[in-house]
Parts: sequence; C-alpha cells; structure tokens
Amino acid sequence: MKFFKYLPIAFLLISIVSCKPKPKSTDVPVVGFVDAFEDATISQARTGFTDALKKEGFSEAKKTVQIEYSNAQGNIPTLTQIVNHFVSENVDLLATCTTLSTVTAIQKTKTIPIFAMVSPVPERMKVLDANGKAPANLFGALEDLNYIDTSFAIIPKLLKPKGTKLVIGMIYNQSEPQSTDALNRIKSLAEKQNVTIMALPLNSSADAQLVTQSLLNRNIDAFFANPDNTVFASFETILKSCNQKNVPIFTSEAGLVQRGAVAAFGADIYQWGYQAGEQAAQFLKTHKTDGLGPQMVKIRKRVYNTAAAKKYNITVPSNFEAVK
Repeated sequence: MKFFKYLPIAFLLISIVSCKPKPKSTDVPVVGFVDAFEDATISQARTGFTDALKKEGFSEAKKTVQIEYSNAQGNIPTLTQIVNHFVSENVDLLATCTTLSTVTAIQKTKTIPIFAMVSPVPERMKVLDANGKAPANLFGALEDLNYIDTSFAIIPKLLKPKGTKLVIGMIYNQSEPQSTDALNRIKSLAEKQNVTIMALPLNSSADAQLVTQSLLNRNIDAFFANPDNTVFASFETILKSCNQKNVPIFTSEAGLVQRGAVAAFGADIYQWGYQAGEQAAQFLKTHKTDGLGPQMVKIRKRVYNTAAAKKYNITVPSNFEAVK
C-alpha cells in the first residue's frame, strides 16, 4: 500500500525530469526558447525563428544546434521558473516570444543575449535604465505603435456607422503596457476622425466572452482587436460573439485576419520570428554581438479575409492581399 501511496509523487518527479533540458554540449550551441502562452498565431514566430536558424546552418536534425522550448501557458510564476532555469543552465542565447517573456528575461539576466520577437520597443516595455538606455543584451525584432495609425484609419473608410457617429469597441489588459499604450493611441486617433471608442478592461482570457458581450450590448459598429496577448489567446471567443451580433472585427495583427478578422495592416508573425532568427544565427556564428542591436520589424502587410469581407459586404482596397 505504501508503494501506491507514493505513486503520484513518483510520476511528478518523472514529469519534472522529462522536462529538464538535455545536458549542454561543449560544441553544440543551446538556445532557450521561451513562449509566454499557447496561441495558433503567435506560434508562427517560433516557426519563423527556427527556419531562419536552419537556413544559416543551425539545425536540430543535423545536430548543429540544440533548441530547448518551454511554454508558460499564460502562467507568470511558470514563466519566471522557465527563464530562471535557462539562465542557470547558461544557454548560449534566449529567444523570447511576446512581451511577458522578453521582460522576464531582461529582469533575470544581463549577460545572456536575448533575441526578442512579438514584443514592443524598450520604451513601451518600460525597460530603459536611468539614463534612458535599453538593456545591452537585448536584440531581435521589435515593434512600435506607428503601424496602428494605418490599421485603425481603414475602418472609417470601409464601414458606415449605424447612427450619426462610428462606434468602435475594444477590450484591453490593464497589466500589459503595449495594450494600454495602443488604447491611448487609438483614442487619440479616434478623436481626429470623429469616432467614438468604447473600451472595457479585462484581466484574463477567461473574461473575454463576458466583456465582449457587454461591448456588443452597447450597439458598437465594429470591434478593433488591438495588440494584446489576452486578445490573441481568446480571439475565437471574441470572433464567435461578434459574428453572432453581425459586428465586423478589424485589427492591427495580420495573423488575426487568418483567424477571421476582416482586415489589418500589421506585422507578419512568421516573418517577425524569422527576422529575430536571422540575428540569432549571426550571433551563433561568431558568439559576438558586434553590429547587432534591436531592430524594428521590417515586413508589414495589408491583408484581408475574403469570407469575412463578404459576410459584411465590405469592399477592400486593391492594395490589400487576401489571406490564404
């Protein structure tokens, strides 16, 4: 009976051991890849990152690199443990996907190079030092808010208001700097375009359905899905609620158009990860950071979803590309 009493503990220990990274080889570089949460769109960044490494000769199949992947599943304590473990293992570099992963890595190491993706510029992450300088070990591909102007500006051009003024609904996470920053910028843009913003806060994806329904009950004309991890994680819930009320979704994130939003002008998530991977490969070749630094995202796309546009009888400009 004592054997069975301790079985759960044994299984737990086995689980922990199985998740522990393989011992680091002296000649094969080790990459610690940190994902903050599980999401179909965000996962494209990891694919892009590893594809860039492969192109430059760093392939797990050929045993020229060892990529240790961990996903925190949206749990902050787990995210901290993952980063702490990679730091203790002294991986050659950290690859961080989304803001939470990048900020946690910055807090935990000043020496291991961090190649960030799907993350904002240092100012928006609030990681500048007292002299206004970004962390010396921060690299990768980052984004500012300039593209949101174009993303938001297309809505009044494509949609007529039900009443006298266009009303656009948004949800935002108060704990995410990029989410609140985006909201403030959009409010400023809306004032100039005679558009009303109806915004409600939420703390987790579990609240998404309730908060979205509350917005829809206020007779909004459209929903704007801003750059927010909670929006990414709960997008299907948001989409279902909006479609039931015949409210189109616009966004600044190209990946969400593939999942059902009408249109966007924003970064291609795969290419975002690929760009960060190119930098990481350069570092792995030389083990030097000379000439490297945080870069702005290079590839942005104007895209639209043909099914969504047809559903809402929206004619999209010819310079927008249909997603596959």
